Amino acid sequence: MRLFHEQGYGATGVAQILKEAEAKSGSLYYYFPAKEDLLLAVLEQYKKIMKPALMAPVFERYEDPLDQVFGLLEKYRDMLIKTNCTLGCPIGNIALELADRHEEVRRLCGENFDNWKSAVGQCLEEAGDHLRPDVKVGELASFFLTVMEGGIMQARAYRSIEPFDAAIASLKDYVNHLLKNNARPVQQSSARD
Repeated sequence: MRLFHEQGYGATGVAQILKEAEAKSGSLYYYFPAKEDLLLAVLEQYKKIMKPALMAPVFERYEDPLDQVFGLLEKYRDMLIKTNCTLGCPIGNIALELADRHEEVRRLCGENFDNWKSAVGQCLEEAGDHLRPDVKVGELASFFLTVMEGGIMQARAYRSIEPFDAAIASLKDYVNHLLKNNARPVQQSSARD
């Protein structure tokens, strides 16, 4: 998972995988006859760990469902800062590199994105008493993913957190327009204050 995230699928060789895993080639090929089979297993693993490893720690930290969603985006921001804007979303990276050429990879990337949108959508459903009744939660969850992935891509391209921060600030402004009149507005991140 780490090598594919840091280097990409194409730039990660089987010899490097064997060395990092301290495994023999026979063991690897027994479980994964081809490198693509290993990638498919990695994508399946991301589906399994997304909620417990990525989302649960953030969601436990915040009580308000909208704060949970923006806390999740803050976690991606932290990853960008820690890597000097060099690593993106692992699923987004794989989708950009391989989805056009590998149907099964495309399908599993889509399932990972669906899981992300489902978790965010659940938060938005829980925030329903704060949102206007005309808000379409599924579409809004998809918009969150689009803004996050686009912000990450631009941060990487410019090697600057500013495009990501600008995208999230605009998203917060948009969400504030979707709130009922009596709802507490989503605040800007302390990292930007």
